Amino acid sequence: MDIVSLIISLISGAVGGNIAGAAMKDKSLGVLGNSIAGIVGGGAGSWLLSAMGVLGKMGAAGGMDIGSLIANIAGSGVGGAILMLIVGLIRGGTSKSA
Repeated sequence: MDIVSLIISLISGAVGGNIAGAAMKDKSLGVLGNSIAGIVGGGAGSWLLSAMGVLGKMGAAGGMDIGSLIANIAGSGVGGAILMLIVGLIRGGTSKSA
């Protein structure tokens, strides 16, 4: 994974986390919390897609495959949203029982 695809993954994850936070206000961690959870989830989602071979060769031979770019953005955004939801559920569950 090169630096460009990593930056795309982190930004897409942050956006995905914030969109999920806006959609589920009761699970939202705030803008900063949603962004942090999204960045971590986006990085993990991108890494998982790379490990499975879905992303292909982004940045190889001086060009980017548009399919790999779209898969990276989508996978990172979904990864960010999923991690934000998981953290929101854990945080919500622990605050209600305490």
